[in-house]
Amino acid sequence: MDLIQIIEIFALATGIAYVVLEILQKNAMWVVGILTGAACAYSFAVQRSWGMTGLNIYYVVISVIGLIQWRKDGAKVDEGSVHLRALPKKTAVWSSVGFVLGSLALIWVFRALGDGASALDATATVLSIIATWWLTRSYIQQWLLWIVADTLTTALCLVNGQYWMAVLYVAYIASAVYGYYHWKKKGVEI
Repeated sequence: MDLIQIIEIFALATGIAYVVLEILQKNAMWVVGILTGAACAYSFAVQRSWGMTGLNIYYVVISVIGLIQWRKDGAKVDEGSVHLRALPKKTAVWSSVGFVLGSLALIWVFRALGDGASALDATATVLSIIATWWLTRSYIQQWLLWIVADTLTTALCLVNGQYWMAVLYVAYIASAVYGYYHWKKKGVEI
C-alpha cells in the first residue's frame, strides 16, 4: 500500500465521520472537515483533478465559516433539533446562474490545465461549492445538491482510478439521502 492509498483510506474514515456529524448537525463536523478536506485535496492534486483539489481547499476554509455560523444558529434551537433556514428564491436563482457560468468557466480552465475529465470535474466542483455554502446557511435543499454532486464525483473518482475515494462518495450519496429525511423530520426553522 502506497502513501496515496493510505491518504485515501484516511479521507474515507474522516469523511464518513464528517457526514455522520453533518446529519446530526454537530459543530465538530467542521473540525473533521478540515482534516478530510486536506487529505482529499492532496489525493486529487496527485490525480491532476484541479477542480476537486481546489474544492477541497475551499472545504478547509469554509469549515471555519461554517463552525462560526452553526454555533450562532445552534443556540437558537432546543438540543436534538436541527436548525434550518428557508432557502430564499434570490439565493436559488443566483446559485443557478453561478452554477452555469462557473461550470462553463472551469471547463475551459481545466481543459487548458490538462484535466482529463474537465466537464465532470468542473460541474461537480461548482455544484459542491454551492452545496457547501447552502450547508453553512442550513438550507435543507443542500442535501439534494449533494446527491447530484456526489454522484458526479463518484464517476470522476472511478474515471481516475481512485477507488477508495469512490467508496467515500458512494457513502456520501447514501448519507445525503438519509440526511435530507433526518433534517426534514428534526428541523426547526430559525
